[in-house]
Amino acid sequence: MTVELFIPCFVDQLHPQTAFSTVKLIEKAGYKVQYNSRQTCCGQPAYNAGYWEEAKEIGTKFLADFSDQNYIVAPSASCVGMVKGGYNDLFTNTTVHNKCRTLQSNIMELSDFLVNIARKDYFGAELEGRAVYHDSCSALRECRIKDEPRLLLSKVHGLELVEMNDTDACCGFGGTFAVKFASISSAMAEQKVRNALDQQADYIISTDHSCLLHLQGYIDQHQLPIKTIHIADVLANGWLESTEY
Repeated sequence: MTVELFIPCFVDQLHPQTAFSTVKLIEKAGYKVQYNSRQTCCGQPAYNAGYWEEAKEIGTKFLADFSDQNYIVAPSASCVGMVKGGYNDLFTNTTVHNKCRTLQSNIMELSDFLVNIARKDYFGAELEGRAVYHDSCSALRECRIKDEPRLLLSKVHGLELVEMNDTDACCGFGGTFAVKFASISSAMAEQKVRNALDQQADYIISTDHSCLLHLQGYIDQHQLPIKTIHIADVLANGWLESTEY
């Protein structure tokens, strides 16, 4: 009943509270959490930018940092998708081929793990307001996650979950895409936020802080009456006491 925790760069550096929410959710689901403090990145930024040798070096460390005995859970479908898919390009027919395949089978995004492995969809969470769920590209297309987050959010007291138009359309972040094609990226964020506002939503919720960071940047720039929040923080809201770290 041990789960190994992978905390991605975005969460570690910008939203550490989401990491603590993830720990509490896994523990409340009945599992012991094991965290290797030597872990770093999965290699996705380098991989997406075309630096595969550098990504392979980082990925090799990732494979060494985790065992092949337990489920590995991360509050990021993007990073999970990198390991499940991108590592095929980096490690197929290498000396770590077999361990890579095992880790690819064991690593899961948080909502996927809670619903399909832990078989738990209610945590006593509370959040007043109206929300839309954003299907990140990685969650939907790489991890095949769609119903799991919606099931979890449907059990949150006080939260009205509604569907927005083009919920499965990209938010425009795409890592280096947002840097190389800033105007297109911004227009895609605008469309996503406008679709949420059309539903009179108070929140945009997703499995990926990378998407949420991008959307929150657009929201802040234009001072719009909506905010983003990670699903782990929603599910921990109302029962997880805030702690100063």
